[in-house]
Amino acid sequence: MKKVRLLALFLVVFNTGYHAQMKSWAKIESGVSYELAKLRKSTLSEIQYELSLKIPENKTERISGTEVLRFQYKKQNESPLLIDFKENPSSLLSVSVNGQEIKPVLENEHVIIDAKYLKSGSNQIHFNFLAGDGALNRRDGYLYALFVPDRARTMFPCFDQPNLKANYSLVLTVPEKWSAISNGKLSDTFVQHGQKTLKFNQSDLIPTYLFSFAAGDFKNHTEKISQQDSRMLYRETDSVKIKNSMDSIFTLYHNSLVYYEKWTGIKHPFQKHGMAVVPDFQFGGMEHPGAILFQNSTLFLDKNATQNQLNNRSNLIAHEVAHLWFGDMVTMDWFNDVWMKEVFANFMADKSTGASADKRVYDLKFLTTHFPAAYSVDRTLGANPIRQVLDNLQNAGMMYGPIIYNKAPIMMRQLELLIGEEDFRKGVSEYLTQYAFNNASWPDLIAILDKHTPKDLQSWNKVWVNEPGRPVIDYDVKYNGDTIERFTVIQKPEYGKEHKLWPQAFEISLFYPDSVEKVNVKLDAKQQDISGLKGKRRPLFILQNSSGIAYGVFKTDKSVISDFSLVKDPISRASAYISLYENMMNSSGIDAQELLTFFATQLSKETTELNLRLITGYISSIYWNFLPENTRLKESVNLENILWKALQEQTAKNNKKIVFDGYQNIFQSKEAYDNLYTIWKSQTPPQGVSLNDEDFTNLALALSIRNSNNTGLLQEQLTRIKNQDRVNRFKIIMQAASSDQKVRDDFFNGLMQKQNRANESAVGSALSYLHHPLRQHTSIHYLPESLEILQEIQKTGDIFFPDNWLRSTFGSYQNPKALEVVNQFLLKNPDYNPILKNKILQATDNLRRAQKLMK
Repeated sequence: MKKVRLLALFLVVFNTGYHAQMKSWAKIESGVSYELAKLRKSTLSEIQYELSLKIPENKTERISGTEVLRFQYKKQNESPLLIDFKENPSSLLSVSVNGQEIKPVLENEHVIIDAKYLKSGSNQIHFNFLAGDGALNRRDGYLYALFVPDRARTMFPCFDQPNLKANYSLVLTVPEKWSAISNGKLSDTFVQHGQKTLKFNQSDLIPTYLFSFAAGDFKNHTEKISQQDSRMLYRETDSVKIKNSMDSIFTLYHNSLVYYEKWTGIKHPFQKHGMAVVPDFQFGGMEHPGAILFQNSTLFLDKNATQNQLNNRSNLIAHEVAHLWFGDMVTMDWFNDVWMKEVFANFMADKSTGASADKRVYDLKFLTTHFPAAYSVDRTLGANPIRQVLDNLQNAGMMYGPIIYNKAPIMMRQLELLIGEEDFRKGVSEYLTQYAFNNASWPDLIAILDKHTPKDLQSWNKVWVNEPGRPVIDYDVKYNGDTIERFTVIQKPEYGKEHKLWPQAFEISLFYPDSVEKVNVKLDAKQQDISGLKGKRRPLFILQNSSGIAYGVFKTDKSVISDFSLVKDPISRASAYISLYENMMNSSGIDAQELLTFFATQLSKETTELNLRLITGYISSIYWNFLPENTRLKESVNLENILWKALQEQTAKNNKKIVFDGYQNIFQSKEAYDNLYTIWKSQTPPQGVSLNDEDFTNLALALSIRNSNNTGLLQEQLTRIKNQDRVNRFKIIMQAASSDQKVRDDFFNGLMQKQNRANESAVGSALSYLHHPLRQHTSIHYLPESLEILQEIQKTGDIFFPDNWLRSTFGSYQNPKALEVVNQFLLKNPDYNPILKNKILQATDNLRRAQKLMK
């Protein structure tokens, strides 16, 4: 009887424990929740990964892998340990824990390790697995690993959160002709039976999203950087571009490195330099230390590269090198602060590239690069704050966008102005030193900066960082005869009635026939009299924010236009162009037709390259988005003629190229088509314009959109392309550009399959041709399904793809039926993911505004 009672008691205890454990397993959610991340951070340390991968040349064959995972563990009760692996259970072949083989259990994207197999202290787990391909970007002849923000778990079992940094050892077995690069130094290579095995030293301490490797049929180039061999893998085949670019790439890298070491007071923090330059890379770059990935088309340029292309290259390299300190050495604790690494990378890149340039050139580049892009999101109903709340890392990819990359650097510049340049630098250097090879949050940085300034950073931080939106800054002037008696500046939020203030400094300029008078303003109130303007003569016109530093919608009277020749300073002109466009977008003072006419008249007069690029972009936006179709047709020949005349009158070759691109973008007449077709067919550019192979490819696509039977044209262009990677890209895009409706339908329907979206860069470009304004009457029926699949796009694609998908799809629509599709979708899905909903509202803002601006 005693035995029966003991057995009964055992069964009760066993079943209670078993069901409690099963209950805890049942709570397991997909992704990496904030709660799970906090728990693992409190129990895990000294993590090391030893990975060995066998990579077949055929991209359809699975990659097999072995892994040894070592870590220190603080065992807490009998809760299981969750290891992230976003693959199907059949990919987990075997698991052993501390020498004991166990049955693999993979549920809801986690390998579950029962507590009974673990111990406090040192543990090791062995895995045999088939690697997932989701983040390996396998192409014909090469692959590259891209794990940001939480995609390392799609390839191998790991603790995929940024504050569990680890060391990685890697062995790759690849086809004999392949090369490879990773975070650690290459320590050994041997060849056997047509296979090459490469062993890499243990990496520095990095989070999972920064672990990476690239392998494939790459060319190798090595140069010294800071007395250390630095290797580049690349696939570019254009010998002219290679010769023209290679020295510049390494020089820009070295110059950035030297600048950051001096500015931070901290030497390069990692064991090696290295980079892989990738065709059709879906980002500009990715900052894996020792194995930085770069976009091929941005780095390799020919001798006719425009200033914008040169700026993009220098900024990209400086951006990725800055990450070695900001993000790589000091990493955000959680991805709600992902913007910190990006703002510092952009902010420091601007400083680095500006250090060797005239300050006025730097200021103009900063203005034209960041402000229009930031406004494109911050003016929308879907505007998000710089710092966002994140519940689960599986949603982290949606946090990226122009607010992080463009508004945040503007904010950081204002913060530097508030604190003072030297005190700001000291505070940031202290932050880097204190948190080196560790994790930190934005409040950690603010706490340090607070010690270096008497300013109230907390209230400043609230409006600039923790809330979305921008101010509308108006002015009221009272005259006494021809003299200013009172000048008042008024600010208010663009949306809502909440009383908010954006403390910032800016400049007001008064323009006279023979002079310009400037007054600096420090705006820190809702309404503020500007005493420095009292007693000034009545000007011909007033230009707010003439130095282009401040952020917001600045009232700009259209009287500026009639005497615009008085605005001699390129920065003031750029600021005026931007302000006029933003006033038009807000239906304040100037309409789309008037502004288009003004910008068109500036095409021959504006000689500053960055400004010319800015206004041609605005011309395209107004022409396709905010003019009714019948008005466009009436305007097209006149606008074509103005652009072609400006092409002849501009003297600088880069300016000619910008105007030619503008002409190619908007043309609709048969005369213009014939003109451009002759240029494409003969491959003879207009006099003074330099066109390379990619320019002719873009011209072929522009022609094809206006051609009702373009199969021959597209096929001929395909035969002209010699680089196989560019051939593969064009084959994707030409389906979307085809004049055959069935080909376009098949292309779009194919995108519903994940494998057909693998080349995200090419797909994004293809969608912009599929939904070109001249094709929208046959493409509007794709819109409902484009929205329905968006959540899958977000789950399976890289961080920029959902936004790219939406903007390439909706970016040029003005048809109210398209807006109805969007509104119906949002009504049908009231509980839709709020971050993704914001992306929809951002991408469709022009469509929404078009309904009002075209009335």
